[in-house]
Amino acid sequence: MSKPKKTQCNNLQISRPIASPIRRNHQRNREICFGSSLLPTMRMEEGQAVPSNGCVRKRTAAPPPSSERKYKSMEDIMRTAKPASPLTEDYYSDVLCQQCRLGKEEDKIILCDRCDMGYHLYCLRPIVSRVPTGPWFCPSCNDAKTVRTFPLMQKSIANFFRIRKCTNEPPKENCGPWNGGRKRRRRSVFLGSQKKKRRLVSFSPSKDPNQRLVQMASLATALTSLKMEFSNDLTYFPGMAPSSANAAILEKGGMQVLAREDKETVELCRSMYMRGECPPLVVVFDSCEGFTVHADEDIKDMTFISEYTGDVDYLKKREHDDCDSMMTLLLATNPFHSLVICPDKRGNIARFISGINNHTPEGMKKQNIKCVRYDVDGRCRVLLVACRDISRGERLYYDYNGYEQEYPTEYFL
Repeated sequence: MSKPKKTQCNNLQISRPIASPIRRNHQRNREICFGSSLLPTMRMEEGQAVPSNGCVRKRTAAPPPSSERKYKSMEDIMRTAKPASPLTEDYYSDVLCQQCRLGKEEDKIILCDRCDMGYHLYCLRPIVSRVPTGPWFCPSCNDAKTVRTFPLMQKSIANFFRIRKCTNEPPKENCGPWNGGRKRRRRSVFLGSQKKKRRLVSFSPSKDPNQRLVQMASLATALTSLKMEFSNDLTYFPGMAPSSANAAILEKGGMQVLAREDKETVELCRSMYMRGECPPLVVVFDSCEGFTVHADEDIKDMTFISEYTGDVDYLKKREHDDCDSMMTLLLATNPFHSLVICPDKRGNIARFISGINNHTPEGMKKQNIKCVRYDVDGRCRVLLVACRDISRGERLYYDYNGYEQEYPTEYFL
């Protein structure tokens, strides 16, 4: 700012400052004054409209292109690209199993769809019974999560298994088979005239409620790890086989009918399960075989263990399914009417019972459960029953090939 300059007006001296010119910064962004278009404006040298209040309104304009680089189209790339050499059998001729480092039995080696590493079916843990039809990833590429234990809370377990309280509940100290005070009627038979028939026996739950809570929590842990829901019944969903397709009369060669006394035993066990009185079984995770079932109490011969449950579907639709726990429900004369149980989304403890090795004498000796199909009120049902006395801590096994020799068990432990 310069010194004030004195001027003379009507014999009066007035001092006024002389302003120095202000530099205009054209690089600076001008403020936008909204609604200023309604105010009277005046012209600037740059040709921009400026409101009388001094606010500058910036005009909108398309931003300059960020880059002038042009990309080739896919047609141009494919026109100039060289064809890749096709894969031949020699490409996989030197593939070795990453576990045993051997290349024998090439038909038993499966390749990872991500890293192309090979593994024998029997070298994997848990063992893979057959070559998967869909994508398969090796243990290194498969981000397998650790088994998360189900919370040991009575309310959570009751909600998961949909346990209902019964008003006529038996005393806790006498926990066990209970039929509401009804007594079975004995049939009078002539001694020596009829062969004694073996009848089903209902299971005896553990007397300790906390122990039963641990048993059910172990089953809930296994089901939730496989993202399954608990279901103690056969389920029929749209797009699968309807309930009317489950007709025992269609069985090839006929199906044995479940006796009335055995049916009462099965219904008794089902009602016990709905009250939270589960069979004395615990599900244990094994690093070699996956989830397995062990007896938590001594189990007598001919004790009803469980019914095999899951979604019912036609066998023809599941011929190329990756589910390794499908159970035959109906073998019809017409193959298109045959049914299977698929416990991949819904099921119970029968889903985790191990199978024996049909190719070794030691494997045959392990069997302590038998799988039997019955005609119950005209419907096919699969029951698992103890075929001998089972000691506490013993693992449960049954024959996966009881009806058809279709399941590969030669590599079972």
